[in-house]
Amino acid sequence: MNKKTEEFKVSGEDLLKSVKQLIAEGNVRRIIIKNKENKTIMELPLTIGVVGALIAPVLAAVGAVAALVTECTIIVEREEK
Repeated sequence: MNKKTEEFKVSGEDLLKSVKQLIAEGNVRRIIIKNKENKTIMELPLTIGVVGALIAPVLAAVGAVAALVTECTIIVEREEK
């Protein structure tokens, strides 16, 4: 399987919503969140079957990061079939 990387900028307010949407898509293998100085704040490796209660602590951490940043970059690594 090949890996595809996408990168996009979001505001701190939209960070949690964007991460939730990406996780719901299901083909995301890793999400990296960087601040506006391009320093990695958080890296989320996602595996097949990560659902429900297992993802709740991750979303709580993303919410905490969102409260601290004004803008950030999300790098998404996907697997293509």
